[in-house]
Amino acid sequence: MLVVTAGQANDSPMLPALLQGLRVPRTGGGHPRTTPEALLGDKAYSSRGHRAMLAARRITAVIPQPSDQVRNRMARGSTGGRPPNFDATRYRDRNVVERSYAAMKQWRGLATRYDKLATIYRAAAVLHAVISWCRHIGDTP
Repeated sequence: MLVVTAGQANDSPMLPALLQGLRVPRTGGGHPRTTPEALLGDKAYSSRGHRAMLAARRITAVIPQPSDQVRNRMARGSTGGRPPNFDATRYRDRNVVERSYAAMKQWRGLATRYDKLATIYRAAAVLHAVISWCRHIGDTP
């Protein structure tokens, strides 16, 4: 699923919409999966609202805490609570997402966002994803 936001906007507020639209078909048939095992996000996704939403859907949040949240929790002392779980080994897999964004930004139109209409920009992003996927499966030139 690919959602286009305003160019100057953060992508973090789109997390609920992305999770709501998530559908992964099963190979053997049946209903598609709608709940991932874990969500690997950067520090922008470390909010109480996001963590609560992920916990309600039983999705493991692999999101580091920003230093200001750690500092505020520590300043509250024993009332600050425990830090959220964080699996640093699992978080290393997030580099795959960052590399795919870097590859996508090699397309000048996607990097500079010259398109005025969101539908045109989204179409270019989908086209790039399809081409990347075709290269990945290896039976196309």
